Amino acid sequence: MAFQAPSLNLLAILPLLIIVGWATILMLIDLVLPAERKQWIGWLSLVGYGAAFIYTLFLWGDRFGAFTPAGGTPMILVDNFSNFLNLIFLLTGALSVLLAVNYLDKISLQRGEFYYLMMFSIAGMMLMGMANDLILVFLALELLSIPLYILSGFAQPQPASQESALKYFLLGAFSSSFLVFGVALIYGAAGSTALPAVLAGLGSGGFLGAAGVALLLVGFAFKVAAVPFHMWTPDVYEGAPTAVTAFMSVGAKVGGFAAMLRVFVSALPDLGDTWIPAVAAVAALTMIVGNVVALAQGNVKRMLAYSSIAHAGYIMIAVAASLDSPNAIGAALFYMLAYLFSNLGAFAVVIALERGEGGGLQLDDYRGLFYRRPLLALGLGYFMLSLTGVPPTGGFSGKFFLFRAALDADLLWLALVGVVTSVISGYFYLRLVYLAFMYEAEADEEIETHPALDFVVGLAALATLVLGLIPGPWFEMAQQAVINGGRMLAGG
Repeated sequence: MAFQAPSLNLLAILPLLIIVGWATILMLIDLVLPAERKQWIGWLSLVGYGAAFIYTLFLWGDRFGAFTPAGGTPMILVDNFSNFLNLIFLLTGALSVLLAVNYLDKISLQRGEFYYLMMFSIAGMMLMGMANDLILVFLALELLSIPLYILSGFAQPQPASQESALKYFLLGAFSSSFLVFGVALIYGAAGSTALPAVLAGLGSGGFLGAAGVALLLVGFAFKVAAVPFHMWTPDVYEGAPTAVTAFMSVGAKVGGFAAMLRVFVSALPDLGDTWIPAVAAVAALTMIVGNVVALAQGNVKRMLAYSSIAHAGYIMIAVAASLDSPNAIGAALFYMLAYLFSNLGAFAVVIALERGEGGGLQLDDYRGLFYRRPLLALGLGYFMLSLTGVPPTGGFSGKFFLFRAALDADLLWLALVGVVTSVISGYFYLRLVYLAFMYEAEADEEIETHPALDFVVGLAALATLVLGLIPGPWFEMAQQAVINGGRMLAGG
């Protein structure tokens, strides 16, 4: 039988190719750059992010398949769903570079590989949103994760950084085995790993299908740091360099939800009676544990780690409501966009206050911040209000859309858990604001910022304000991402 080559359609995945290709070029440039100019790799990486971002905007409204076997289903699906997520990933990468360029100098870790490892991880995240096959979901997950394992230990020989990398690697490998086993079971039940074929062939699924769904949920829950698969998060976030923590707190989480939404909504709706109650229970548990345990944290990075866990629970509300509410997936996309700016803005302030050897990371280090750097304190206060869900912020708008989707899906109890835990979160978020504004400055340490860091704080604050005051157009854009992808977000 004659071999028939698959249809590649490389133009459809050009943003991904730009990121991978530019990262490879930066590896070669890094070989000839002297040590004192490694920062140039960071600035050059912004060219790749910018080019990919612009081309992604040109793809808006179109729908393509790529890497399509002869007579088969495309393994990659490019639609507004993936385009919206790619814009989030590219913004996350670019803003994380701006956070890192001076931070790495401050902690004497300026090395070129930091920036192209981040780009390779971004490529994995982009593939997660475009994957139309369970095999590709797994490959994308590994491409996303392996650079993050290395970046977590980037501050070697510091023991905390090495410990965080080892914990992340071991637990990440363990969770990947669950995902692969789940893919194998679903293949056994449906006879295919292509998402449309899984939808057509799985039916009620039986025992194999239900077991496969459960194992997939474990794999995705680990990646988004949902309870009870969250135990790695505080230690990894605390031990990793803060710029890496900021990057993974947004990028890895959004990447995990990109695949979770694509797989569960497009391929497994017939098993909704199996996975919706499980997702709803995990969402409630994640919101409760994340917010309650954050109350006891004295280290800002650990506090934001548990905050990140809690926000995974809020987004999972949309996953649980996705089959019964037409607004759920759009609400999840909007919330991830708002979370991007609020969380990276908060980490920008943390980086500004951080000193060598882990100094500046305790809550008491924020006492009197307003009297030392008033604009920085105002930015911190606004980001904390957004993460709490206080109007007018993007965080408030995002939670409003999520809770409305829960009500549409008759998940009133889950919306109530979200509201109550949001009130609880106000204590540890606003505690930072209280320390910053209600105490006079006690520390004499100078807070050094740089134009790149100031730009991130300003842009994040402006975007959070815009998403809070005029959320309608942005939510409509998120809804267009769902409509363009179709009701099932997958194509044949």
